[in-house]
Amino acid sequence: MAIDLNNLSPKELQALIANANARMHEAHANQVRAVRAKIDAMLQSAGLTINEVYPTRGGKKSATKKGTVAPKYLNPNGPDTWSGRGRAPVWFSEALKKRGVTAESLLIGGGAKKAATAKKATVKKAKKAPVKKA
Repeated sequence: MAIDLNNLSPKELQALIANANARMHEAHANQVRAVRAKIDAMLQSAGLTINEVYPTRGGKKSATKKGTVAPKYLNPNGPDTWSGRGRAPVWFSEALKKRGVTAESLLIGGGAKKAATAKKATVKKAKKAPVKKA
């Protein structure tokens, strides 16, 4: 069944491609079903389960899997966030170049207030420190 592609219009070629892709996916699904049936038959005849043959399967978690880290910094000009780990994003570096912007001021959840409070507390401690006489 040879098809002369030279005589087909673009619309007919698109339809042919779509039909071929659909048929390819159907053939792949049939192949997977056939292989699964063979594996199931072999396991059943041997009296085994898939977890016995492949013990790492079946929901065991990897010991090296790393979790996600909550974002720490918020882009003042958009919805972007950064966890503070790894290379700093461009928006973070650009924001730090602006006058008066510090890493503390970009913290999520009122980082600027926390930084200002910490500075005030440091100044108050310095003023309250007793003066030693020699």
